[in-house]
Amino acid sequence: MKKLIIAAGLITALALAAFGTTGGLPVSFAGSWTLDKEKSQGLNQRFQNAEKVTCVIAQTDNTISVEWKIEGGQPPAGGPGGGGGMGGGRGPAGPQTYNLDGKEVSSDAGGQMGGTNTMKATWSDATKTLELSSVRTGNFNGQDFKTTTTDKMSLSADGKVLTINRHSESPRGAQDSTLIFTKQ
Repeated sequence: MKKLIIAAGLITALALAAFGTTGGLPVSFAGSWTLDKEKSQGLNQRFQNAEKVTCVIAQTDNTISVEWKIEGGQPPAGGPGGGGGMGGGRGPAGPQTYNLDGKEVSSDAGGQMGGTNTMKATWSDATKTLELSSVRTGNFNGQDFKTTTTDKMSLSADGKVLTINRHSESPRGAQDSTLIFTKQ
């Protein structure tokens, strides 16, 4: 019995050491976040032109849902106007929901370009950084397209600043951005 208690204590100590003081629980990104354009780098034209960009995140133990709300400004030249999921203060395709167990989720992308969207969430850095990857494929005006986006999300130590390091590739080329948000 004494050996069993010592073994259980040792296993608990090793588990705490491996996962740190948080017990290995992932951070929560939940909340409404406002883009700080002055601190951000490599903003796409839509974000640059907007009066306000908000990232609304809902998170449970099993899922994370991300919705972009873009207010004011004009879409870039040649971009979709009020349709295609870009109007009405919403970002592309409305909220996107990812499974936090690492399994891919595929759905109909909707909007004027249609297609499918495959998304996956992966934790790293001892559950402090969350990588959200999205691959959208479809056909627009008879042309097949593929767009990929990878967002690496992390929080400041006080939980008041959200940083998203974004890499995206589309028929228009590759773009890297650092998006800095403050909690509302």
